[in-house]
Amino acid sequence: MIIIGEKINGSIPSVAKAIEAKDEEFIKDLAIKQTEVGADFLDVCASVKDEIELETMKWLIDLVQSVSDTPIAVDSPNAAICAEASQFCNKPGLINSVSLEGDKIEQIFPLIADTKWEVVALLCDDTGIPKTAEQRIDIFKTIMAQAKEYGIAPSRIHIDPLVEMLCTSEEGVLMILDVMREIKKLEPDVHITGAMSNVSFNLPYRRIVNMGFTVLAMQAGLDSAVLDPLDRDLRGIIYATEALLANDEYCMDYIEAYREDIFGIQK
Repeated sequence: MIIIGEKINGSIPSVAKAIEAKDEEFIKDLAIKQTEVGADFLDVCASVKDEIELETMKWLIDLVQSVSDTPIAVDSPNAAICAEASQFCNKPGLINSVSLEGDKIEQIFPLIADTKWEVVALLCDDTGIPKTAEQRIDIFKTIMAQAKEYGIAPSRIHIDPLVEMLCTSEEGVLMILDVMREIKKLEPDVHITGAMSNVSFNLPYRRIVNMGFTVLAMQAGLDSAVLDPLDRDLRGIIYATEALLANDEYCMDYIEAYREDIFGIQK
């Protein structure tokens, strides 16, 4: 599982407070902790007013890179900000995100075409979030066709089928799992990603719902996720599911994680 650490995001109240107060140590601490538990990317999202987003992104990226060598996931709904902020990174990371909305692909795909940068692509367009699996697959096919034009390999693309809230769309969650399976049939090398916590909005004891959905999604093809890498229970579920799905030969990764106390279990 490719883990994209979600903790440095201005939509989180404690992080928003740290950004406003320019609390450098708070941001550095989040970067260090996520790095220490093995996050593959550190998501950096400012979630501030448009006029200060780029300078805030630079401040955050510089802080993260001062304490961690983990690649950055440059996260903004504004493709232009993603493009400019990526220039602050010391090494190729992950652009989060593009879609068929507006000219997002036209801004990002040429920029990363001849690089090692990876990209998250959302299955939505100018009409919004599609209601059916067929519509999302059509968008997926269009995105992949455009990626091919720029020579961007499927292995550099993380498709986000857009996880829905369970409490408002039980069938929508099942539809998302069907979309994941179809994507893997069409493009086995593409990554499937998503924000696992989206499924549990407005429900009590969200962690349990998130963990249950993660298991189902991994069975459907999920191999990349934006999540809290400091959640030991969730990471334990991921290791166990990888082993159960025969993606962990002789359960060696699971055993090693146990030995290194990744799960936080008193032995």
